[in-house]
Amino acid sequence: MKLSDEVIAHIAKQLQIAILTGTDIVDNLRIIDLHESAGKVYLHPDYAANAAQIEKNMIETASILSGEQDKKDE
Repeated sequence: MKLSDEVIAHIAKQLQIAILTGTDIVDNLRIIDLHESAGKVYLHPDYAANAAQIEKNMIETASILSGEQDKKDE
């Protein structure tokens, strides 16, 4: 079996998140839910949707915190 491009990109994103949050990459990778189809491994659709929502929430939170910091700096 081979990893799909989707899975490879998700692993790269998980590494970036681990670096930004100071978490252990192993913890991030351990929770990935995969499924196999036609000799390739893909993210499980439910997991992919949940991961996308978590990433969206993280970006929104970072944006809010950044805006608050900008106001403090003024």
